[in-house]
Amino acid sequence: MTATVAATGQQSESFSHQKRGRWLEHWEPDNAKFWESGGKLTARKNLAFSVFAENLGFSVWVIWGTVVTSMGAAGFDFLAGLGKGNPTAVSNALLLTSTPTLVGAALRIPYTFAIPKFGGRAFTAFSAAMLLVPTLGLAYFVNQPGTPMWVFMLLAALAGFGGGNFSSSMANISFFFPEGKKGAALGINAAGGNLGVAQTQLVLPLLITLGTHLTAKDPAGYRFGITLSVLVWVPFILIATFGALRYMDSISTAKSDGKSYKLALTNRHTWVMSFLYIGTFGSFIGFSFAFPTLIKANFPDLAKIGWITTLGNLAFLGALVGSFSRPFGGWVSDKVGGAKITVFVFGGMSVAVAAIMAALELKSFPLYLAAFLVLFVLTGIGNGSTYRMIPSIFSAEAKKYAAEHDMDLTEAAASAKRQAGAAIGVIGAIGASGGYLLQQALRLSNINFGSMAPAFWTYAAAFIVMASVTWFFYLRSSFAIGRVPSLAYAKV
Repeated sequence: MTATVAATGQQSESFSHQKRGRWLEHWEPDNAKFWESGGKLTARKNLAFSVFAENLGFSVWVIWGTVVTSMGAAGFDFLAGLGKGNPTAVSNALLLTSTPTLVGAALRIPYTFAIPKFGGRAFTAFSAAMLLVPTLGLAYFVNQPGTPMWVFMLLAALAGFGGGNFSSSMANISFFFPEGKKGAALGINAAGGNLGVAQTQLVLPLLITLGTHLTAKDPAGYRFGITLSVLVWVPFILIATFGALRYMDSISTAKSDGKSYKLALTNRHTWVMSFLYIGTFGSFIGFSFAFPTLIKANFPDLAKIGWITTLGNLAFLGALVGSFSRPFGGWVSDKVGGAKITVFVFGGMSVAVAAIMAALELKSFPLYLAAFLVLFVLTGIGNGSTYRMIPSIFSAEAKKYAAEHDMDLTEAAASAKRQAGAAIGVIGAIGASGGYLLQQALRLSNINFGSMAPAFWTYAAAFIVMASVTWFFYLRSSFAIGRVPSLAYAKV
């Protein structure tokens, strides 16, 4: 009996790191000896392959945001005249760019549950391999000039699988790291994915330009350029798939917590934060998809400036600054409080939209670009601050519940962490759907009013409403001091 206990105790403290992937029957990252003896190396190995695969997921997810700007020149009539602001072409472009956003958002919840079901290694390999379908499909059909728009709509929907990768990747990595290191690991994982948007919007225009220079600046040349820009991802997808299968691990004890999901779904704060995340991440991903189309439609004369056109009219800068500002949002929220930063972000976003409208009136591209970059920076900061709020809110709620029901505080804290993790999956999915709503609002405004201005002014008003909601629920003294006493000390 004694020997068995000793052996069990020894097993719980030791771990052997291996380069090759495997099923981990025992995983105890919060045990310091276990972590230092090999657990840390294994966790970091899995994080590296996860970031690589997720980065490719975002890259394929956003690929249509850039491709549509060249398909008119490639001979597809439903996008002809996009560079001249043709309302039908603009509407079709926004429909094609918003479809992956909607599918990616819808897949985020089932992808969260896939990790406990299939294991991190197998599902990361599967989700990476799935990216071959929309890329190879687009490379084929873009070379068939008579292809109808519905085929490209289907391919755009399949690209949405790249957006679902975020949830499975985040869920998987959360199991590998101890509580004190999860925040940094998940931040790296998220930032690595978000950067895929910027790299796609930078690389694709360069490759399309290269393709047309290698052939001719005619429809066939543009089709070759688009094909080149799409196929460039295929070798990386194959590497990510092989790397996940060979080197990543699966944790057998990683189980989904259905009870926590039910509790999170019945908690009003899950839905309040989902609404706020529509404003931050929904704006980031929605404008990231639409930005190349908006620039080309509103400033067609940029096509005369070769280097700007080659760099995709600088659209990649938006996603780039938004990705890098996200960690800063989390850091400053730790110092000041997530709710205060979120109110500031929404107020600033409303002002940035007003500046965008002024730039369109003045026909000033420098002001337009600068205002949009400010908007993207604020969305990134808001992504970090809202994510910082979620665990604090659930922790404060748990403390209040424990005090009212004479419940053990440690047990309440553990329950709060599980509920916060479940809520993040729901909030992430709903927030991503905001990107679809944003682009559809632009499209419908353009169809019904002949201008996107009504949609933009609606965004400005919505951001003010979101700032008010943040204040009402998380900054009012009645909430911080009365209804949830501990929230005043939680730096929400």
